[in-house]
Amino acid sequence: MAFMEKLPAGKVLLDDTVPLTAAIEASQSLQSHTEYIIRVQRGISVENSWQIVRRYSDFDLLNNSLQIAGLSLPLPPKKLIGNMDREFIAERQKGLQNYLNVITTNHILSNCELVKKFLDPNNYSANYTEIALQHVSMFFRSEPKWEVVEPLKDIGWRIRKKYFLMKIKNQPKERLVLSWADLGPDKYLSDKDFQCLIKLLPSCLHPYIYRVTFATANESSALLIRMFNEKGTLKDLIYKAKPKDPFLKKYCNPKKVQGLELQQIKTYGRQVLEVLKFLHDKGFPYGHLHASNVMLDGDTCRLLDLENSLLGLPSFYRSYFSQFRKINTLESVDVHCFGHLLYEMTYGRPPDSVPVDSFPPAPSMAVVAVLESTLSCEACKNGMPTVSRLLQMPLFSDVLLTTSEKPQFKIPTKLKEALRIAKECIEKRLIEEQKQIHQHRRLTRAQSHHGSEEERKRRKILARKKSKRSAVENNEEHSAKYSNSNNSAGSGASSPLTSPSSPTPPSTAGPHRWYRHATVPMGSAPPMLGKMEKLYTQKQDWELIVAHIVNSLLRNSDKLKKVEKLDLNQVLYNFTVEVRNRCKGLDLIDRVPEKLWTEVRDIIQAAMIKTIPNKKKCKKAKWLSEEALQIAEKRRKAKGKGEKGKIHPSECRLPKSSRKR
Repeated sequence: MAFMEKLPAGKVLLDDTVPLTAAIEASQSLQSHTEYIIRVQRGISVENSWQIVRRYSDFDLLNNSLQIAGLSLPLPPKKLIGNMDREFIAERQKGLQNYLNVITTNHILSNCELVKKFLDPNNYSANYTEIALQHVSMFFRSEPKWEVVEPLKDIGWRIRKKYFLMKIKNQPKERLVLSWADLGPDKYLSDKDFQCLIKLLPSCLHPYIYRVTFATANESSALLIRMFNEKGTLKDLIYKAKPKDPFLKKYCNPKKVQGLELQQIKTYGRQVLEVLKFLHDKGFPYGHLHASNVMLDGDTCRLLDLENSLLGLPSFYRSYFSQFRKINTLESVDVHCFGHLLYEMTYGRPPDSVPVDSFPPAPSMAVVAVLESTLSCEACKNGMPTVSRLLQMPLFSDVLLTTSEKPQFKIPTKLKEALRIAKECIEKRLIEEQKQIHQHRRLTRAQSHHGSEEERKRRKILARKKSKRSAVENNEEHSAKYSNSNNSAGSGASSPLTSPSSPTPPSTAGPHRWYRHATVPMGSAPPMLGKMEKLYTQKQDWELIVAHIVNSLLRNSDKLKKVEKLDLNQVLYNFTVEVRNRCKGLDLIDRVPEKLWTEVRDIIQAAMIKTIPNKKKCKKAKWLSEEALQIAEKRRKAKGKGEKGKIHPSECRLPKSSRKR
């Protein structure tokens, strides 16, 4: 069938189930009205965000369109006089932000076309009903026996999937439903395999699968025809809704919340599990189970929309199971979605949040056991049971199914392999999305904890305790060194030598040891600091310690070229004073360790350049080795002191090896 060959090919890369968040960043008052600048973000990526400008009248128009849902939405009221006052605008902005939060967190409202167009006009500006009519009209050119009765406007939740009520010209009283849909982001089948599998769907015979009357596809969309059922779907039965009504009107705010009877729950649940097991055994991916995709035919449930996985459309519950990394296969997705279906059948409404911490009273504890295995915190963290395991549970094991229809769905081996590869690609994209969400959640949790008021107080207390502890250690060390110095002076012990080029340094227990008072919260000091402490305890030359600090801090530094010219053997006391004075101005409370040590490094660099003299350039004969220069220097010093005769003659001769060749 070549009814749509000339239409452009290609799948829609945008996933309509990714939630949108909106935050009002600012407002601007013009001559007669106020505009609100809104930042909209798709998913968790900050880069995938954009700005829109909306007036209050735009919010009011959206709210009027959403009244069909029957919800009481918190839109701030209108005000004719004084609506340009600054305080009123600020208060209205808070109310509009609350309104946006409500509609973006409601699972049904956030996925409807009205909200998507309001928040993302660039991607949802097309008229999808007109596009679908164009495709259907081209189809009727080659199939004149079909005729459109009326469009079934917005009876489904998908934006890019449209429905039409049909009839056959030879049988005018018989009604059928035509569904048309674009390709989705999870379409990984080749065009040839995709069209072959779509055309195979009418041959699928199963007592619990709603039969497809006609199916065809091209490179960009698919079209299927089924019989119209006046009773509607399982969701229509639960919500007491009319099948032809819009999705928002039927399911957003049900008038009466009442679950099904226990026997209905057991029978319908067993039938759905049986058809899921059949599809899994055939290697046919599904992943689109929810109450609107289960058609009621008397006391029998029949599964709908097998083509969704072939088209690559995202699941209705994707925003739920993408939060849990253990739900990473289409089989586990089906089991999790079955938990949602069972919850709606039991309580007459969807769960408020997932995972579910506690379940309300149910007709049987066996129902709660199945719900806990699919929707509880433990199940979402540890993984879903298999369909076979659910069939063995007490709720469904004793249900007797009486059907004479034999299941039949023959898939060629080549297409089975194509389905397997497509299934792996769908699961791979799901796993990658779950990984990104998990990383984002960890980062957000860490930032929230680090910026909380309790955490700030705790860090301040720790910083004070650490500062007091270091002060006590300094006093004890000072006392010990003072007593040791007195003992050394009384016994006539000589003091350690210091460099002749600089004055004697002050006491190490005094303020010279500035690094001892630097308390760095949330992180440990660099390993260099421990090394420096060791050098002090060994009572080595203080100038060598400073040189060690400088060399450690200036490693891989941009200012290394300037510092290489400095004579680190000529470290003056001014350097110590300069560093100490600069470090007194550091703010050590609630500081990031990396930034704090960067400032310390910059302080030492600046003090070195300011106080330490440059190296003196000395000329020497290039043909003499270092050994020869040392001997010559020794002879010159001895001659100056009049001690030339005390030098052994062997030490006065320059070795032959000292001359460079």
